[in-house]
Order: sequence, then structure tokens, then C-alpha cells
Amino acid sequence: MSSDTKSDPFTPAFEAALEKAVEPAPAPGAAPVLPAATAAPESAGGGTPLENAIVDAIKTVFDPEIPVNVYEIGLIYNIDVASNGHVAVKMTLTSPACPSAQELPAEVKDRVESVAGVASCEVEIVWDPTWNPSMMSEAARLQLGFF
Repeated sequence: MSSDTKSDPFTPAFEAALEKAVEPAPAPGAAPVLPAATAAPESAGGGTPLENAIVDAIKTVFDPEIPVNVYEIGLIYNIDVASNGHVAVKMTLTSPACPSAQELPAEVKDRVESVAGVASCEVEIVWDPTWNPSMMSEAARLQLGFF
């Protein structure tokens, strides 16, 4: 996966994985289907098994103030997996004053490093682009009542 985040923070493979991780909206009148906290590796999309396992691990990290995982909230901007097993994650927070600013990146790092095949992980907090609610997945917006 690419680590270039200046022009487009999402690599095509990462964007495809994000889109495939979101369930389509239910038909009118049907009960909404909310995502499970963790999903099968194929839910992450066209990435490698290691990349899918990393996404699934990140999906187990929840912002304590929002009952949705950080991946679905849209806080993960880029995941770069090197051939030596080093993983670089670029993520943001909902605001610079986020009370979980220390805990969330550390938890993402720990969860990624727990994945078999990952040698190490570095999590970088970035502020560009600024996070906004439109970055949430459809499933997250549904769960939080943003429709």
C-alpha cells in the first residue's frame, strides 16, 4: 500500500477495502443491519490476507465517546504494510482536543502488532485532511443516527 498522503490520503486498495467493509443501506422499511465489531478478513476487500487481518484488528478499537470502531468512524487514513512486516498507520482524531488522544493511537498500535505477520507498527497522527462526519462509513452513520 502506498504511503503518499499529500494528494490523496487513501490508496486505491484502501478505498476499495473501505467501500467493501460497508454494508449497503437496507431497503425502506427493513431493519438496519449493523456491522459486527470484527468482521471476517474478506470484509476488508481486495487486500492481502495480512492487510485484511490488520483492518480487522483496527476494527476492534473503539473511541470511548462514540460506540463505533475507529475504522468505521473514518479515523484511519492510510495503512502501509512493508515487506519486512512493518506497518505504518496514518490516522486522525475527531478533534485536536480529543480526550483519547494518547490512548487511541496506542491501542491501534497494540492491536496491529498483535496480528500474526506484523513485526512492528508505527501510528502517526495527522490533521490533514481534517476529520468530519462525512468520513464515517454508511454503517457508522446508521448506527449513530446520522440519517
